[in-house]
Amino acid sequence: MKNKKIKNNNEKDNNKILLISFGVLLGLFLLITLIVVLNKDNKNLNYTTKLVSGNEVYNIEDHEFIESDKETDLVKIEVDNYGIMIAELYPDIAPITVKNFKKLVGKKFYDGLIFHRVIKDFMIQTGDPTGTGTGGSDEKIKGEFSLNGVENNLSHKRGVLSMARAGSVPETEETLNSASSQIFIMHKDNESLDGSYAAFGKVLYGFDVIDKVANVSTNENDKPYVDQVIKSIRFVSVFDGIGE
Repeated sequence: MKNKKIKNNNEKDNNKILLISFGVLLGLFLLITLIVVLNKDNKNLNYTTKLVSGNEVYNIEDHEFIESDKETDLVKIEVDNYGIMIAELYPDIAPITVKNFKKLVGKKFYDGLIFHRVIKDFMIQTGDPTGTGTGGSDEKIKGEFSLNGVENNLSHKRGVLSMARAGSVPETEETLNSASSQIFIMHKDNESLDGSYAAFGKVLYGFDVIDKVANVSTNENDKPYVDQVIKSIRFVSVFDGIGE
């Protein structure tokens, strides 16, 4: 009986070892699965990040940027599944427009909004909380373009940011000054828009994100079948390497 008891204890110990080993293997399997899933989700992103003194630094096309708590003339536009665009704002060209855009960015107004109008080889448009193309923010601003008596020499080239607005034939003071929050980003050059819309910034890096959004399938109203979502727009500064 004594030998039998010892044998049973050994079997229990072996079972414990097997359970522990199985638990370790299961944990490793789950960890590997998580890493694979994360890599799968991020494989198409056009940037990398690193932590410096607790802050995330974004590297895109060998240029590094860090988010800023203060307003700057650089913004990071992050689009779900694709990555980021870094755009420069030009307050010297369109001061009213840039001031309005910065105010909305500071309020995180654009976070979660979709590109509700996409026309390949023309432009991609966002900034409507309703996602229908009829909405905007509460405040309308003066249209800064020559048709409205304001000089604006920023041409609507690929990557340029400009303000969407209402239109009519003939134009009225109301339509000329109807822009609020809807913006569009040029996919291709279209100088016919010069003088009629308030261009105010330009994408510097991340043109591939524009291309990916512009190439999605859309319905008869130019709205993508699958939502193209802006994750966030944030102010950024050029990272100078301090703190590494």
